[in-house]
Amino acid sequence: MVKVCSILLSMMLLISGCSLFEKENLQPKDQPEDEAIVRQPGVEVVAEKLRIPWSINKVNQVFYVSERTGSIVKIDNGKMERQQVDLEKPLAKASEAGLLGFVQDPEFTSNQRAFAYYTYENGQGQFNRVITLQLEGNKWTEDSILLDRIPSAAFHHGGRLKIGPDEKLYITTGDATKPESAQDIKSLNGKILRMNMDGSIPVDNPFENSYVYSYGHRNPQGLVWLDDALYASEHGQSAHDEVNLIKPGANYGWPVIEGTETKTGMETPLFQSGEETWAPSGMATHHGKLFVATLRGNAVREFDIERRTTEPIITGLGRIRDVYVDNEYLYFVSNNTDGRGNPDENDDILYRVLLSDLK
Repeated sequence: MVKVCSILLSMMLLISGCSLFEKENLQPKDQPEDEAIVRQPGVEVVAEKLRIPWSINKVNQVFYVSERTGSIVKIDNGKMERQQVDLEKPLAKASEAGLLGFVQDPEFTSNQRAFAYYTYENGQGQFNRVITLQLEGNKWTEDSILLDRIPSAAFHHGGRLKIGPDEKLYITTGDATKPESAQDIKSLNGKILRMNMDGSIPVDNPFENSYVYSYGHRNPQGLVWLDDALYASEHGQSAHDEVNLIKPGANYGWPVIEGTETKTGMETPLFQSGEETWAPSGMATHHGKLFVATLRGNAVREFDIERRTTEPIITGLGRIRDVYVDNEYLYFVSNNTDGRGNPDENDDILYRVLLSDLK
């Protein structure tokens, strides 16, 4: 089974000049100086030198990766092309902000349309918006605004976009450093939102005339469906990160409860990290299991829903922002150039590994 192994380097090895990193052509990421984790050969590089990648998408055999700096990278049969994205508003320079969520329309091959989420600044402040993008040649252009003026701040922008099996667009938003907003149904912050793909409010949303699908979230950054059930990942305040089963109209407790705390009318997570910090982000599924990218956790973690167990299955490559399952492969992207990692000259990287090697 491919597990990325931890190798403790002794002082004798250091003095003698032996270098396991040279052998594997990797550098240590977020590891103490006397410890290193070495990638085994089963983990392959698909594309490198990405710029703060955030979201992985794939149409037919072509990958599209959004970059927080404001580009879309197209990767076709090993050839990488950085595509320009023309937005109506300048991207915010706040930490964690920029071009975040990105997902293609189900009819992308015919309409060349995609959905995006980005953080911008204007004279009135900093906000997030959900838009459509139109691809012409190798350039994307902001085409229409579906939802605007989602309050933003220095941190906690949310930003994940996913199209559900019901053909609705789901959006995660952070609390924008105002925890009380997560409990306010009239606020768009600290929520999972749900809309029709034309930007209108679905008639079967849990709250009348509202995009709000669930609330009481701090900073959710991952969404995925397993057997038509929706799961979300969420950053805790100080550790206590969460993976939740999302129910329409449910309250997930922030800032009233977190971790294993309980309160009537509020949901407790399926999984929570306790005193450990995962900083979970993008999610994918395969054969009844969840795969979650973790940033501070520096890993792809596997969550077994039936057994209620979790373990890191890939480590040693630094901060992981998003994961994607396609046929026999698990793809994942590092995020070491986001200002909080330890990048080397080839970061960031889109990797893949055979799912069969993870059993």
